[in-house]
Amino acid sequence: MTLLKTFIDTYKEQIENTMYEEIENLNAPISLIKAMEYSLRAGGKRIRPILVLATMEAFGRNCQNGLKVAAGLEMIHTYSLIHDDLPSMDDDDLRRGKPTNHKVFGEAQAILAGDALLTHSFYLIATSELTAEQRVNLITELSLSAGAEGMVGGQVADIEGEDMVLTPQELESIHQRKTGRLLEFSVLAGGIMSGADDIQQAKLKEYAKHIGLAFQIRDDILDVEGEEEEIGKPVGSDESRNKSTYPALLGMEGAKQKLSSHLTFAKDALQDLPLQNDYLTLIADMIVQRRS
Repeated sequence: MTLLKTFIDTYKEQIENTMYEEIENLNAPISLIKAMEYSLRAGGKRIRPILVLATMEAFGRNCQNGLKVAAGLEMIHTYSLIHDDLPSMDDDDLRRGKPTNHKVFGEAQAILAGDALLTHSFYLIATSELTAEQRVNLITELSLSAGAEGMVGGQVADIEGEDMVLTPQELESIHQRKTGRLLEFSVLAGGIMSGADDIQQAKLKEYAKHIGLAFQIRDDILDVEGEEEEIGKPVGSDESRNKSTYPALLGMEGAKQKLSSHLTFAKDALQDLPLQNDYLTLIADMIVQRRS
């Protein structure tokens, strides 16, 4: 775990520096740059871009070649959080313990800051020092993962599911799209840049699917058992919006058992891959280390 912590600390800083440098160098209105940078600098574990680089490291590849892709992915995640917090969506006042973007810059500026982060992410991938085939594959996969068939479609299903009692299968479908698809892209992107074949990519996607669901179940549990300082938003916010959650549908013990099962399935998917370290296994464990 010490080696993984060193890896995460090193590349988290490089990912953040890449993002900040990109935004600061934009030929754009200062007000827009400030709004974009505000949310990028709000912190977070950077788990998605770390997964990109950890996958490359596990395949024995040079992580520096994936920095732009990793930074672009975090920009997409940040845009999604800005938009999720808007009054017309989740109407949240806090994100990671700080006022949400629209509370600081206003609703219109927050929407545009999210739009700008989304579009610039594809520019970063398109200008990465990768082969043309890799860039096209990455842009194609990210478009699907972040768009109507992935994160955005999952967000719509999540909104439509409010005030409804969903089945566990319906809830899982929402989270596979809303949260899971970007996590799947994180690992798949690392595989694409590492030259993983189709079978290996399928194994990586299976791993990511299960850690994505584990990640969401953990968040649902923390929404009940966590503390505001720990989760960066008010405790019980999902319940206050009448959202279906895993603890509500399965009970707290049932949710924790489901979390453990997905963790096991994730690790099993890695067994036949030619990985040179156990970073992906350790990252799966990190998903459940916070109090749950």
